[in-house]
Amino acid sequence: MRVIYLDCFAGVSGNMLLGALLDAGLPEEQLRSELAKLPVAGYELKVNRVVKCGISAIYVDVQIEQHHHHHRHLPDILTIIDNSTLAQKVKEDSKRVFWRLAEAEAKVHGTTVDAIHFHEVGAVDAIVDIVGVVFGLHYLRIDKIYTSKIHVGSGFIQCSHGRMPVPAPATAELLRGIPFYSGDVAKELTTPTGAALIATLGTGYGGMPQGFVSEKIAYGAGTWDLDIPNVVRMFLGEIKPEMGPATLMVMEANIDDLNPQIYHHVMNELMAKGALDVWLTPIIMKKGRPATKLALLVDKKHQDAVLEVLFTETSTLGVRYYPVNRETAERCFATVELPWGEVAVKIGSYRGQVCNIAPEYEDCLRLARQQHIPLKDIQQAAIAKAAELSKKGES
Repeated sequence: MRVIYLDCFAGVSGNMLLGALLDAGLPEEQLRSELAKLPVAGYELKVNRVVKCGISAIYVDVQIEQHHHHHRHLPDILTIIDNSTLAQKVKEDSKRVFWRLAEAEAKVHGTTVDAIHFHEVGAVDAIVDIVGVVFGLHYLRIDKIYTSKIHVGSGFIQCSHGRMPVPAPATAELLRGIPFYSGDVAKELTTPTGAALIATLGTGYGGMPQGFVSEKIAYGAGTWDLDIPNVVRMFLGEIKPEMGPATLMVMEANIDDLNPQIYHHVMNELMAKGALDVWLTPIIMKKGRPATKLALLVDKKHQDAVLEVLFTETSTLGVRYYPVNRETAERCFATVELPWGEVAVKIGSYRGQVCNIAPEYEDCLRLARQQHIPLKDIQQAAIAKAAELSKKGES
C-alpha cells in the first residue's frame, strides 16, 4: 500500500502540498499538461526551489491576472471540472474536496451550499491547487494519506468579511475531528484549501501509521518567512503488510429503501474513513422484497468512523459485525514499458512466489483509447511483461 505521511509542523496549504508532490517526483511538465485540460485562463504557474530556514523546498505560486480574479459559486467550479478532459478519478476527488469546502463555508455563513460565494477560496488559484494536488496523488499512485497533528497558527487575518481569528472559521470547521494546535506563530499557517484537502482525502490523523516505512522525503514551501521552516514535510513510502493472520471486522447492513444512486458515494466515503474493502450483494428480504446487503472489511481502529458513515449516509437502522481472520500476500508496484506506452502493475507474492499480477486499469484504458487497440490486448501484454521481469528478478 503506497502511503504519504504529512508532517504539518508549519501548517498546510494547497500550494505547500503541490510543492511537496513536485519535490516527491511529480514531473512539472506533466502537471502543467494536466492543468491545461481545465477550461480556466488568466493565471501563470510559477514553480521555484527555495530555502526555508536551511531546508530546500519547492514553492508553487499561482499568479492571477487582476481581471480574472472573481468569485465563483460551487456549481461554477463543478462545471469547470466536469468540462475538463481530466481522468474521471481526478474529477471525482477534486469535486469531493470542493463540496467539503463549500459545506464548511455554508455552515459558517448560515447559508446553503449552492448559494455560497467562495471568496478568496473560490479563486482560480484554489482550483489549480486542488486539482493539481489531486492529480499529483493520482500520478504518484498514493493509496492513503496520514497527517501529524496540524499547526494552524494564531492571531487574526484580514479577509473579505473583516478580521477573523486563526484558524479561519471555515478552516476550523474542516478540521473537526482532526487534531490541531495553535502554537505561538502569529500567522495563518493552515488555509481552508489545505484543510479541505486533508479532511476530504485523509485517512488517519495525529501520528505515523503502524508499519509505515519511508522511502522518500519531500518538502513543499509556504509563503511566510518564519523562525521555523515554513514547509510541509512529506514522507512517501509503504505500509508493509503484517505476516500471519490479521483479525479484522466484517460489518453488514441489509437495506431495501435507499436510492441506488447513493451507493457509489457511500462506498467512497467508507473507503475514505478506513474500510479496507466494500461490496454490495443483492438479497431477498422478508415478504419477498429485493434489497442490498452492504458489507465492508475494517480494522477495529476505524470501526467507529465507518459506523458513522453507515448511519448518516444510508437508511439503515442497524449494523451487525463480527471478527474474521485474514491472510495477505505481499504486494509491490512496478511500471512496465509496452510498445504503446507505460503501464503500472501490482504484483502479489505469497511465500516468496509471485501469485498474481494486476495491471492498472486506467493506464491500460488510456493506451487502448489512444492506440485504438483492444483493452484486453493491453492488459495481457502488461501481465506478460511483468511476469517476464519477475522471473528475471527471481533468477
